Amino acid sequence: MDIKTATALRRLRLVSAPEAVSFLLLLVCSVLKRTTDFNAVPVMGMIHGVLFILYVIFWADAWNRTKWPLKTAALYFLLSVLPTGGFFAERKLKREAEDAVIASRARKEGIVNA
Repeated sequence: MDIKTATALRRLRLVSAPEAVSFLLLLVCSVLKRTTDFNAVPVMGMIHGVLFILYVIFWADAWNRTKWPLKTAALYFLLSVLPTGGFFAERKLKREAEDAVIASRARKEGIVNA
């Protein structure tokens, strides 16, 4: 894995958890708006919107660089629209990055020819 691909995956991983948190907070703010006088939906909506747009941009970049199959790319996109999906995406991306590092080290040491 080259440095640009690793960077693209890292960016996607770093934005996925905050995007999920902002989604959950937006849901809480929506409930509070309807049950109390507290209205943080405009602010939280903007924060979540920016994080979601960043996620989609980073997702597209990671998909382009990693050459994921359509199924994998669709899974990562689907995880972005589920309220807690960003946490699962972060965990899966972290595991994928660790596997790539292990494979890279194995190739460098001549253990495998992958």
